[in-house]
Amino acid sequence: MLQKSLIPVIASLFLFSGPHVHAASIPCPIDSLIKAPGNWKMTVDEFEKSFTSNGNKQYVWLTQDRTRGKLSRKLYGNVEIDLTAFDGQVPVQEVIVDFVDGQLNMISASIYNRADSGAITPEQFTERFKTAGKVMGEILVARPQPRKADAKNGLLTEGYSWYVKETGVALLEHNEGAMGTGEREFLRLRIAKPNAKGSLAASMMHARGGAAAKLGDLPKNIKKEDNGDVLISNMPMVDQGDKGYCVVATVQRVFEYYGIGADMHQIAQISDADPKKGTSTLTMAKELDKIDYRFKTRLDIIGMGQPLTEVKEEKGEYYVGKPVDERKFLKAVSSYVDKGLPLLWSLELGRFPEVPQLSPQTSGGHMRMIVGYNEKTQEIIFSDSWGAKHEAKRMKMSDAYKASHGLFVLIPTVR
Repeated sequence: MLQKSLIPVIASLFLFSGPHVHAASIPCPIDSLIKAPGNWKMTVDEFEKSFTSNGNKQYVWLTQDRTRGKLSRKLYGNVEIDLTAFDGQVPVQEVIVDFVDGQLNMISASIYNRADSGAITPEQFTERFKTAGKVMGEILVARPQPRKADAKNGLLTEGYSWYVKETGVALLEHNEGAMGTGEREFLRLRIAKPNAKGSLAASMMHARGGAAAKLGDLPKNIKKEDNGDVLISNMPMVDQGDKGYCVVATVQRVFEYYGIGADMHQIAQISDADPKKGTSTLTMAKELDKIDYRFKTRLDIIGMGQPLTEVKEEKGEYYVGKPVDERKFLKAVSSYVDKGLPLLWSLELGRFPEVPQLSPQTSGGHMRMIVGYNEKTQEIIFSDSWGAKHEAKRMKMSDAYKASHGLFVLIPTVR
């Protein structure tokens, strides 16, 4: 899994080096994003103004159209942004903000995740959970409903939920067993406005796991351009950061597109993904195999290896089948994209040209997502989980086939 090592803009290396900054961290309360219903009036411009301090941005946009942004403690290398919620009572690791029609639609706050936050005591975890639950109840003026894990139905989190027609929907979730004797893996808070748009917001209304989007509706997401592009048009974007999380970050995007409310930290916990581990295609396949059935999806392995070969998995063992030639590869891409199903694509970076071209130093095993194709130009259209400007990029079809080490599809089984 390629680790993204470059900061979005070189200028950020020097962003906080001016004479007006003397502290090791920059305070950044996020309460204006949480306090419903007034928060839902926040515009994109107001967000940018609220989270800019002394001319320094405390956020990055994950999409070029400014529909999704990120606040994080680790945006810059020489200073920490001190994210807090609930009048400074609860530290926050990261916040994703989504805007629709120029106004705030929902937020997803990672209050704690072990990969970024490190280990904390049971008492610290419990205190953060209880404080967040208490204050959210006060904000929404409602009592929470307990949310219990139900593995058979694909619900793998526990916590509280609030549903207030006039104010919004909120979920406070942690991994199963975290409040007892289990490991403390993650604690997240999601808040959506009344009648929020998007599959992820729809998933918050489900008392079970599995996809909120219907499989038969996915082809409606296909956009066909006059230049020949056939593209899944509304694929969510995340940024895997500097961790080797290309698999789980890509899966998060696919799941969110389907309306499955699992982020990369939860997926990493379930798949045993290690941000420092190597990136063989077999490792990727095994991680995917641990994920699919738990979230009511089915993993289809189109091909693995170099060159691509059909593979059948039985009880954790992989059996080699027929070769997957270039024709089969391209047919799989077009047939799945036409159904509105993105493909998970394992490859070796740096072997062939792409548009825009990667840095010459970029190489190694990686997982991308194929989201479209163009038969006129003989190109595939793909996306990396690296934030803005990585939504839709291109490579010649023949080169994409030659670079491939694996091609997979996760298909919702709840229809």
